[in-house]
Amino acid sequence: MQAQSPCSSSWRLMLSLAFGVIAALAPTSHAQPSGEAIKLGLNYPATGRYQQEGIAQAQGALMAIAEINASNGILGRPVELLTANSASDPVRAVDNVNSLAQQGAAMLFGGASSAVAVAASKAAAQRDLLYFGTLTYANETTGADGHRHMFRETYNAHMAAKALARYLNEAEADKTYFYLTADYNWGWSTESSLRTFTNTADTSRHQGALVTFPRPRESDMQAALEQARASKADVLVLIQFGDDMAMALTVARRMGLHETMTIVVPNLTLNMAKKAGSGIMEGVIGAAPWVWQVPYRYGFTRGQQFVEAYVARYGHYPSSSAASAYSIVYQFKAAAERAQSLDTSKLIAALEGHRYTLLKDEQEWRAFDHQNVQSVYVIRSRPRLDILQTHLHEDYFDILLQLPANEATPTRVEWEAQRRSANQPLSLQ
Repeated sequence: MQAQSPCSSSWRLMLSLAFGVIAALAPTSHAQPSGEAIKLGLNYPATGRYQQEGIAQAQGALMAIAEINASNGILGRPVELLTANSASDPVRAVDNVNSLAQQGAAMLFGGASSAVAVAASKAAAQRDLLYFGTLTYANETTGADGHRHMFRETYNAHMAAKALARYLNEAEADKTYFYLTADYNWGWSTESSLRTFTNTADTSRHQGALVTFPRPRESDMQAALEQARASKADVLVLIQFGDDMAMALTVARRMGLHETMTIVVPNLTLNMAKKAGSGIMEGVIGAAPWVWQVPYRYGFTRGQQFVEAYVARYGHYPSSSAASAYSIVYQFKAAAERAQSLDTSKLIAALEGHRYTLLKDEQEWRAFDHQNVQSVYVIRSRPRLDILQTHLHEDYFDILLQLPANEATPTRVEWEAQRRSANQPLSLQ
């Protein structure tokens, strides 16, 4: 596929986001929406160490809104995007929810941190508004901390770990692991799930170190990686995200750990790979709910159309962050039109149990926990020279396997066990 020149679209987007209200422009169509705009509130990190994931969410949301406004909007009304910068800070994210609600948001979405998503979604529930989680991988988001106003579009740590274990238990059988984990709920959740599914729960053999979160220093990474080297482990699991992951990988590469260890980053995105760079990423293994190669590998036409329209609009490939936000906007539209209403209770009823296909194979908004049930992909970063020879130099990942949704997702029994351990009711409140 060929991409148009990026021109100045990214700069225009960043300038527009600074004003907090965006009416997405689109080509005229035969059916033009009219009346008062439906406002969607994006609570995302426009600054900080997860910034690139946040910008990708804004881009995906804006593209969906532009397409929807070109096709008679939602319930015949135009759609606008309200934005607020969370900076990946839960306190700030809660303040944003209150502000976006006061501005008339009909629903809220976003986040690139599970701590933010959990706090923001609870604030949204107090205002009887839906909150859709984009990048929030901690099991607790739809598990121990789940509630009826929260719908998670992406996968969870359990699903990512189960897919990775399917690959690692064969490729790295009987090897010794070292876990370098971000010290917050997503990090703990991911380490626990991966230890379970790879049979590496014995911490005396499979050691680990916690790294300060948020804003770890390079010296923190260096100290933890020195412990990893001293452990003589075969597999290094870097449970880090965004710029933190790029820093950890850079230090590990500088120390030469890639020469003696298989490096696993449980949750990988294209933006993280680009931040680290093709040389640093080479050979790194991870999991993802979606990468732009998926629709081409498996023949998903609608997903291919999304990728090509996104490249034409922004001049680079979409990450899973962009795909998540894009999908959420379309799912909100579909739910509103099934319910013929913006009433939150009616929207929840329209979402629960709904199955759909959009950018990949079939997905479902599971009724009892509001987890999006979907397939999971294990990916590996390609050799640097291969990446540099591709269009836009962004063909980072080979897909190693696909784990079907019914095998990846926690069962109701497993979910109820989580709820009991947290003294939470066995139905969403």
